[in-house]
Amino acid sequence: MAVEFTPSQSAVLELRDEKSIVLEAYDFLDEKRLLLAAELLKQLEDFEKLSDRLEQQRHLCRSAMGSAVSRHGLHGVQLYPPAEIEAHLSREQRPFMGVTLAKSEFDAEDAPDNLLVANPSPEAVDTGNESRELLFLAAVLAGISGNLHRLMDEYQKTERRARALENVVIPEIEQLLVNMTAQLEEFDQEEIIRTHRGHQQAS
Repeated sequence: MAVEFTPSQSAVLELRDEKSIVLEAYDFLDEKRLLLAAELLKQLEDFEKLSDRLEQQRHLCRSAMGSAVSRHGLHGVQLYPPAEIEAHLSREQRPFMGVTLAKSEFDAEDAPDNLLVANPSPEAVDTGNESRELLFLAAVLAGISGNLHRLMDEYQKTERRARALENVVIPEIEQLLVNMTAQLEEFDQEEIIRTHRGHQQAS
């Protein structure tokens, strides 16, 4: 440790108080990393489930696009007017063990069905609807992805601090306490011997 203690009863008491404080800090960090790990697993489970849904939605989009291309041809699909989406991205935030967790999603109204289309078709409408759903799922997934990165960063910081206390600081304090206690016992024994010799010489 950086701080040196001169062996004395008061120094031992001070060091024991310091050890108690460090142990409390370690217990807090240990509990924190457990909670962070639990939240990480929960967010990861949500991420994997949503990733599966997103992949399924991609297949639906490709299938709908294929049907639209079969109906209109590639050039016709490119000229098909895009639907307007009245939507805005919303984010709800909450603190968790020093980490800001966010839930993001698109708030949207129903897509208008009054497009001026020369050759309308349900295939083109399906393509628009499936693509819209894909966009909304991606927004939610992006929020969870950000949570995972922030949680992992905080977990790694907490893990490093906990291990530093567990493997470096606490063992150093304990060893210093052992050394100081041994030195004080030696001092006491030397004092007893000196006192005994003094009594012998006096008699």
